[in-house]
Amino acid sequence: MEKPDPQSIPACPGVYLYRDGASRVIYVGKACVLRRRVLSYFRSDIPAKTVAMLSHAQSLEYLTTTTDKEAFLLEASLIKKYRPHYNILLRDDKQYALFRLDVKASYPRLEIVRHARRDQARYFGPFTSALAARQTWKLLHRAFPLRRCTDRAMRNRVRPCLYHHMGQCLAPCMGNVPVSTYHEHVDHVCQVLSGKADDFLAELKEKMLKASDELEFEQAALYRDQIQAVERTIEQQAVVLPKGGDMDVIGLYAGEDGLALGIIFVRSGAVMDGRSFFWQGLDFGDASELLFSFVGQFYVDALPPGRILLPWIPRDGEEEEDERDRQGADSGDAEASGLSDAGAGFTKTSGAAGHTGSREVLEQWLSERRAAPVRLVAPQNAADNRLVDIAQGNAREETLRRKRAATSGPLPGIAKLLHLEAPLARIECVDVSHTQGRQTRVGLVVYTDGVADRQAWRVYNMPDSNDDYQTLHAWVARRLESGPPWPDLLLVDGGRGQVASVVRALQESGREGLFAVAGIAKARDEQGHADRRAGNVADRIFVPGRSNPLPFREGSPELLFLQSVRDSTHHFAITSHRKARSRTALSAELMRLPGIGAATARLLWDHFDSLAAMQKASVEELATIPGIGRARARKIAACLADLAGEGHREG
Repeated sequence: MEKPDPQSIPACPGVYLYRDGASRVIYVGKACVLRRRVLSYFRSDIPAKTVAMLSHAQSLEYLTTTTDKEAFLLEASLIKKYRPHYNILLRDDKQYALFRLDVKASYPRLEIVRHARRDQARYFGPFTSALAARQTWKLLHRAFPLRRCTDRAMRNRVRPCLYHHMGQCLAPCMGNVPVSTYHEHVDHVCQVLSGKADDFLAELKEKMLKASDELEFEQAALYRDQIQAVERTIEQQAVVLPKGGDMDVIGLYAGEDGLALGIIFVRSGAVMDGRSFFWQGLDFGDASELLFSFVGQFYVDALPPGRILLPWIPRDGEEEEDERDRQGADSGDAEASGLSDAGAGFTKTSGAAGHTGSREVLEQWLSERRAAPVRLVAPQNAADNRLVDIAQGNAREETLRRKRAATSGPLPGIAKLLHLEAPLARIECVDVSHTQGRQTRVGLVVYTDGVADRQAWRVYNMPDSNDDYQTLHAWVARRLESGPPWPDLLLVDGGRGQVASVVRALQESGREGLFAVAGIAKARDEQGHADRRAGNVADRIFVPGRSNPLPFREGSPELLFLQSVRDSTHHFAITSHRKARSRTALSAELMRLPGIGAATARLLWDHFDSLAAMQKASVEELATIPGIGRARARKIAACLADLAGEGHREG
């Protein structure tokens, strides 16, 4: 790409987008001064990554903002939207589980939520495993008899629930417990989740011994069970800060094949949980960009603590420009080279003359997310360094795990049998599902390093058709529009015909050889039909240009793995198709209601996943949907309540 005219580039904060020949966005960056930032890409000493990006770039666009913070938010939004190939992306965009306890309510319930709202409730977490969060939730309810029913169910209940008869609920729905007594249990839950359960456990043990001495053995047994539940809740928490405190700690580790990042969540001085991430092909020279990019993307959904400990504070690219200017560098070469907005160096100071540094912008945005101050800090003492070492150790383990997965397990054998030169890091599998050509769906599942990457699973709505070959041919164009990352292997649920349709579509689009293609088909029985009997392990693997299936041994780890991938895809595709079929029927039912036509039904389905979710929505939530005002929301809520047979809601 040729250097643009400097006068055509705005000299203000904003975002710039590089596009390739197909108008796909391949890189998004932000700048405090767009003109300086963009011109830096056309210096003579730019790194190889920038050269590679510019070799594919054909056009450049600008979106100006009024402040540096607006530029940061816009950049994050565009990266999430376009997933550009040359940006460092956080592909795991899952929303972690949190405990929510509305301590201001008369009878609060302990909820597991995915988003922290700006309300008066207290939040605890995060938990990377929803299963672990639910197990802890069950243990807490065994120890503390808080209600489990929703507010709506509580208002409409006419008799205590089964949990009350089991001794696991105080039945506030029946007014059986004073608010003060109920809140004693709420306070105890907050103590346990805040890591301050020692005093409470000592009190429980004293009560247990006293009840035992007074021969009240049933009461002593209740205290014993409560103690065990609390101890099991907190036993996995390793104390790393004796004085308490909340923080997230990030560590980096550079392996042979990429860069790993580990993050641990410290709450009330104890390690609650942690995660590790890996980026193939990056090295330590990308570490500075990765740190700010990770923080900016990770906390879009996660709730930040008051302190985020980084191994160092990266230097902003434009800070390096100002330093170079102050050192007398040529003003035409003012900006530091590099693809990222964060330079290769680092410093413990931030900010530069004339603009706000990335650190300050990030801290402002994080503080707004938390509704309290948030600081990005480097290690200040031996305790901080020890925490960074723990996070770095997790990152190192992630690198070793991926290395072991690449050299063991079924993937190397599959690559060998398919005659693939590169290792199988990413496998995509597709399956077509429809009912007599209606509500046709193509399900796509993704496995990364042999593990299901459910965040990347997709459903494609295709035109109604009985022809699976035609549907797969049309789907390939949709997949190419989605862009990278490309799979190392595309596995098709089908035989030679399905594989040929996919290969022909790739050839017609000029992308032949973009990725390997194979098909997996059921073995044939004595009559020549697909053998769908339970326990059949003799599936056949087909590849382009070969009429006979590949010699995968029956029951081998390689074939069993591909079968499990195919089965997951089939289940995912057929479940999506059934939901679409059910949604069509329910949409017809919705449109029978007064005031709900096809357009309104579509708005409701775009916002809610099920009819039950619509019926649970309040008037205020319905009114927030674009195109539905408050008056119309009242009518819709009343109609939905009538449909459920539950009477009219109150607006």
